[in-house]
Amino acid sequence: MTSRLAEDLNRIVYHATAFSRQDEQDDAFFYETDRFVEHLDSAALEQVRDVIASLVVERSPTILDLMASWDSHLPTKLVPKRVVGIGMNQRELASNEALDEFEVHDVNRQPSLPFADASFDVVLNTVSVDYLTKPFEVFDEVQRVLKPGGMHLVIFSNRMFPDKAVRIWREANEEERTLIVEDYFAATRGFGPTQRFVSKGRPRSPEDKYADITRVGDPVYAVWAEKVGGSRRKPRPVPKPRLVAMPSAAEIEERKSKTRETLCCPYCDQRMRKWQVPLSPFSTWDTEFLYLCMNDECPYVQRGWDAMARQGNASASYRAAYDPGRNTYIPLPIPSLRALFDGLVEEDPENTQNKT
Repeated sequence: MTSRLAEDLNRIVYHATAFSRQDEQDDAFFYETDRFVEHLDSAALEQVRDVIASLVVERSPTILDLMASWDSHLPTKLVPKRVVGIGMNQRELASNEALDEFEVHDVNRQPSLPFADASFDVVLNTVSVDYLTKPFEVFDEVQRVLKPGGMHLVIFSNRMFPDKAVRIWREANEEERTLIVEDYFAATRGFGPTQRFVSKGRPRSPEDKYADITRVGDPVYAVWAEKVGGSRRKPRPVPKPRLVAMPSAAEIEERKSKTRETLCCPYCDQRMRKWQVPLSPFSTWDTEFLYLCMNDECPYVQRGWDAMARQGNASASYRAAYDPGRNTYIPLPIPSLRALFDGLVEEDPENTQNKT
C-alpha cells in the first residue's frame, strides 16, 4: 500500500508528467536487444564493488538484484547464499554468472515483486533507478520482500538511456537526483533513515572508450536504508571512496612557499591560471585577481568531492585558489568541473584541461 507521503509527493512535488519518458513504447521492445555493455567506466565499477563490499555485512546473504542485467557487480569476497535477478533481457540474465536464478519481469508494468515477504537480506538496484515509472510502488514492494534489518542499496551515476529515463530524472541535476532517491525511501513505510555516499572526480582509465573525450571518470552515488525491526545493533560501515594520492604535508608546504615565484599548485604542481574575481556590489573580495588550479585531476579537487559530500553537499568540490596579495591559499567551491572557466583571463597551453 502506497504511503500518504508518497501520495502527497506525487500530487504536490512530482507533477503529472514527472515519470513520463521520451520513449513510451513498451519496455519489452527496447530491452529485447542484447547490449552486454558496461554502463560505467572501469574505475567507477571498482568503486561500485567497493560500496557493495562495505555495506553488505551479512554472512551468506540472500540478495535480490533488481532490474538486473548481465553483471551484478558483486565483489569477489562476497559469498552470498543465493542471488536472484529480475530484469528485462533473458539472454543477458542467463549470462550473469552471479545469479543463481532469474526471472524476466517488468517492474514498470507490474511493480509487484514475485517473492514472499521477508525473502531477502539485501536488494540492490545498480544504475537503473532512473528508469522507474512507478518508484513509490516498487520501493514499497522492496520493503515488503526485505527481512527486518535488511538493506535496500541504490547506486547510480550520471549516465543513462535518455529515451527511457523518466522526465524528473533527466531534468534534475546530480544533487537533486540524490534527493529524489531519498524521497523514494522517505515515502515508503518501513524504512529507517537514509545514508548517502559520493565518489567523483577519479581519473578515467586511458583504455576507456571515452578517454579521448574526458579524463574524468563517471561519478558514483549511493543511497541506502534498512528495513526497520532488525536486531543487529552495529551500524553498517560507511563506504570509502578510492582517493588519489596526495603529496606529503612537507612537500605541500614547500611548494606553497614558492608559489609567488612558480604560480604552481602545491597539490599537483601544475601551473595555475589567472582568474578575475566577479564584480558584484555584494562582493567581499578585496582583490581583483586570484590564481586557480584548473587541473581536473588535481588530488585537491578529487578529494574535495568526498569532503563536501560528508558535509551534505553531494555535488560539489573546490579548487585551490591562490591570493597573490596575501600570499595565501583558500578553497574555492565549485558545483561542477565546468565552473569558473568564464572568469579566466589568460590561457596556458601547457595546462589545458577538459572543461566537461
